[in-house]
Amino acid sequence: MTGGVTHNGTPPAMTMLVDDMNEIDYKKLFAEARKHLSLEWDYTKLTAVEKLAVLLSAVAFVAVVFVIGLFVLYHLFTALVTVLATALGSVWGAHLIAVAILLVLMLLVFAFKKQLIVDPITRFVSKLFLKPEDNE
Repeated sequence: MTGGVTHNGTPPAMTMLVDDMNEIDYKKLFAEARKHLSLEWDYTKLTAVEKLAVLLSAVAFVAVVFVIGLFVLYHLFTALVTVLATALGSVWGAHLIAVAILLVLMLLVFAFKKQLIVDPITRFVSKLFLKPEDNE
């Protein structure tokens, strides 16, 4: 520095002013970036909680429907066994027919598990967690 001029040709007072402004701008920028990241993190947590609540409520709903469905199925098959026992004259034969029907139902569910179970669950979870433009 000769004659009060810095290496880039600006007076020293002007260089300090520019340095101070850059430092203030960087501090503001850093503070804004921290605030933005904090808000994004809060938004992510809220979104995760919302989606988890929807998922858990769907699981609870399916569990309740499943339990009620089991009771309905039990009573339907009890009625079927009673009717078949009266028609056939054999209680054990009626029970065997009911078991055969249940086994066929179980085999059908197993054979079509992708269409009946996997695909609907996958569709629900993908709609829940992926953005609409990602689903298309």
